Amino acid sequence: MPIKIMNDLPVREILEKENIFVVDETRAMHQDIRSLNICILNLMPLKEDTELQLLRSLSNTPLQIDVSFMRVSSHKALNTSPNHLNRFYHTFDELKGNTYDGMIITGAPVEQMEFEEVDYWEELCKIFKWSETNVTSTFHICWGAQAGLYYHYGIKKRMLSEKLFGLFEHKVENRKVPLVRGFDDVFWMPHSRHTESIASEIHACKDLVILAESPVAGVFLCMSRDGKNIFVMGHAEYDRLTLHNEYIRDLSKDLPIHIPENYYPEDDPDNTPNLIWRSHCNNLYSNWLDYYVYQATPYKWGQILDEERKNKALSELTTESI
Repeated sequence: MPIKIMNDLPVREILEKENIFVVDETRAMHQDIRSLNICILNLMPLKEDTELQLLRSLSNTPLQIDVSFMRVSSHKALNTSPNHLNRFYHTFDELKGNTYDGMIITGAPVEQMEFEEVDYWEELCKIFKWSETNVTSTFHICWGAQAGLYYHYGIKKRMLSEKLFGLFEHKVENRKVPLVRGFDDVFWMPHSRHTESIASEIHACKDLVILAESPVAGVFLCMSRDGKNIFVMGHAEYDRLTLHNEYIRDLSKDLPIHIPENYYPEDDPDNTPNLIWRSHCNNLYSNWLDYYVYQATPYKWGQILDEERKNKALSELTTESI
């Protein structure tokens, strides 16, 4: 089934060339289908690149997906045109009255700062709080996962001695959980970060289930026991050349960077990297959408929430009258 996107979203043409089935708003209005409403809070600087990666990752499912893009209002984006943001993104205040079947919170290039030092941290905390009641399941990526673990469970992050950069092997730790259904015993995933959530604190948290871990990259995938929050420490959504582009970018800026590990054949940047993580990326997103979003969300999400709010308001009014 297709992904429903805004009529003139620039990445639409790329998705169609890749034979990914998309429908625009006009066509979707004439279909009587209960699509899944997914909100993407895009904190990455190159927003269009991230849009393409995530929409591609969400496309491998028979479910119809209706995507909305959210941005924070307490931070000025410098790498995406104001026109693009105004046309395709909404602020939290504009969307907070909605309910969503699923939400994705991306990474952000602020990991070397303390959480409370990030200029939009207060707003992000409001979004985390709101997601507890207005979102069925939230999928956190990289820094978004570190921030989510810190907000929900108080799990701290720490600086690494050098940037974790490249492809790393992971082992599935709990095969009975549907989120890793269809995974091989070991699989490879990209990482690109300077910090890590402290693994011992994740292991010690009884409310979390660890699903995949690496002896080098640490915990890759964990989730709350009810499936309401998913935490992915790496970048399953990355394209073939994303790590390459980051490597070239850092070299051009004279930043300390090493060749991404296990990435280029023969460790030669002139060789095209092999794409060896896409199938597990597709599996991860499809399993999340199927088992933790589609099968967990009431058919009439918004109506049910409105009824709960009415009942709560009536109860509070009755209490005040007494």
